[in-house]
Amino acid sequence: MRVTLTVPETPSEAEREAILAPLRAYNIARGGDPKLRPLAILLTDENGAHQGGLWGKISYDWMFVELLSVPEALRGGGYGSQLMARAEAIARASGCVGIWLDTFEFQARGFYEKLGFSVCGQIEDHPIGQRRYFLQKRLVA
Repeated sequence: MRVTLTVPETPSEAEREAILAPLRAYNIARGGDPKLRPLAILLTDENGAHQGGLWGKISYDWMFVELLSVPEALRGGGYGSQLMARAEAIARASGCVGIWLDTFEFQARGFYEKLGFSVCGQIEDHPIGQRRYFLQKRLVA
């Protein structure tokens, strides 16, 4: 088989799937079923409008928190802690070993550390002059 490299101007979901399919097959063959489960916990106002929340997934016995967003007007009201507590409860009920996430230096490292997370990696100059941190919290010893 002969292949070439192509770079689409606007990558599509079908192109993402073309990349993901062989990787998924390889991972399942070697690591077993990841039992992938998406997760969303929404902040919903009295009118039913979503005002932020948490987005993540459970895969291979760990929860990954991809997004945590609390609008400026709601910050300081404990919503971030509530979102993370609910995520942790779901992770524990799902038998997860732990939770991991990443955050930029200008975001919420201290917030996550107060919740029991510890830094397990970092990237310097991402963005330039800043750091990106990777944190984890083990739920099972």
